[in-house]
Amino acid sequence: MNFTKEHIPFSDTHQFSKLFLDYVNQESALSSHYNNYFDKEGIKKYLHTCDFSYINRNILYTSAKKQNVQLNLSPLTLKNIESLQSTNTYTITTGHQLCLFTGPLYFIYKILTTINCCEYLNKTIPNKHFVPVYWMASEDHDYEEISSANIFGKKIKWETQQTGKVGQFSTKGIDATIKELQQILGENEQSNSIITLFKSCYSNQNLADATRMLVNELFGEYGLVVFDGDSSELKKLFAKEIKEELETGFSYNAVNETNETLKNLGYSLQVNPREINLFYAKDGIRERIEKNGNEYKVLNTGLTFSHAEIIELLNIEPEIFSPNVITRPLYQQKILPNIAYVGGPGEIAYWLQLKKEFTVSSINFPVLIPRKFALIIDVPSQNKIQKSGLNEKQLFNDTESLIKELISNDAGQIDLSQEKDKLVIAFGTLKQKVESIDKSLVGNVEGELQKALKGIENIEQKIIRALKTKNETSINQLKNIKQKLFPENSIQERHDNFTSYLLKNENFVDDIKSAFKTELTDLNIYLMLLEKG
Repeated sequence: MNFTKEHIPFSDTHQFSKLFLDYVNQESALSSHYNNYFDKEGIKKYLHTCDFSYINRNILYTSAKKQNVQLNLSPLTLKNIESLQSTNTYTITTGHQLCLFTGPLYFIYKILTTINCCEYLNKTIPNKHFVPVYWMASEDHDYEEISSANIFGKKIKWETQQTGKVGQFSTKGIDATIKELQQILGENEQSNSIITLFKSCYSNQNLADATRMLVNELFGEYGLVVFDGDSSELKKLFAKEIKEELETGFSYNAVNETNETLKNLGYSLQVNPREINLFYAKDGIRERIEKNGNEYKVLNTGLTFSHAEIIELLNIEPEIFSPNVITRPLYQQKILPNIAYVGGPGEIAYWLQLKKEFTVSSINFPVLIPRKFALIIDVPSQNKIQKSGLNEKQLFNDTESLIKELISNDAGQIDLSQEKDKLVIAFGTLKQKVESIDKSLVGNVEGELQKALKGIENIEQKIIRALKTKNETSINQLKNIKQKLFPENSIQERHDNFTSYLLKNENFVDDIKSAFKTELTDLNIYLMLLEKG
């Protein structure tokens, strides 16, 4: 499969928040909310100014070996794990939920962006070593968000009644879901290969181990290292910050202060802190911890702890304390010698809310690198787009606007605003004449004007309906294209699972990786025009 690549600037897509766009455009108002820009010079500067002496590399290394011991690791991944012991090694990390069969396409895009960033920096800054990391969101408890995948327009879902941290969910019973996938993919050599992969990864494991194996099978040859933060030895390294959060709720004040600044600048916020940004997670439970006086309560349970009891629990079982969206980034940065985080627009936006929290904790705030974006178009769809007279940028407009543009190409300009303007001018002259004769008639003139304007609007709608009927075939084709590229009014990469594309091309992951090999600051949505396959 070959790709012809075209670029669509972010600003032409109407897909991104003002906060994200202002960040990538280096607006000065945001400069205090991050340390360095995500170009090579910014990363070089970061490397010279950041001290990672607080990182316990021995525990990081032994934990990486322990967590990945059952995997068939590539030589490059083994080398990268070994290199974590060196103070000359740094990581670039992306994180994501443990979605069924990897979930939407952008899961793939995030990891490939991370891998490419490391390859680029290893070439351009050869005196340092950079390791790509996937940090599994195994402690998440939002099962509904991860339990399904969309493949060829069909939604398949893994049904389970388990609760608590999703990473600890047993994958027993997922065979029925894999069988449903097999029916969708059909019976051929490539579909059998995909099903064999999923059966191997999801067989008799928990979801964290299954996801780890699947990610390693897809990306391991590129040296990717998978980390699971749901680890007693790693949580011990974060115990100081957990204790501080329990006793003072330091992140609440730090993030709220930043939030007020961002709101005053006119930005919408992605996340809001709680007074304690930790969960209690054990035995199928993951519930928020709240402090009431000197007592700590686990919501929706009967569990309560005194200050002494909860600190003792932290010392004995640190893995019970699970960070939320506010403290998870802090935990990750305390564990890893991480110079950069690769994320989507929403992630970058909420990281920009957290810098003060990092400053208060004396933990390095990473460089924020936007992941790459793609829209895959096959040749039949591309031919239909060209035949319609529309261009690729216009595809990001809403369907009704596109239909109007399509029928305008057939009939010329159908906007009757000029006629309305002429009518207003004519009635304005009439109003002046009437006013000089009898002011009581002015209301009649204005009423007739509104009737006339309404009449033109009715004519305009009738013209549009007539043109829609005339161009019904073209309009239906346009709707089909929009549904394929923006299924359920969501951009393709946030909806479709990668297996739809892997079925057509066994080198799909490699091809996307190659297409994404650009400068760090190449900020576009890539239109991948699928030539053959």
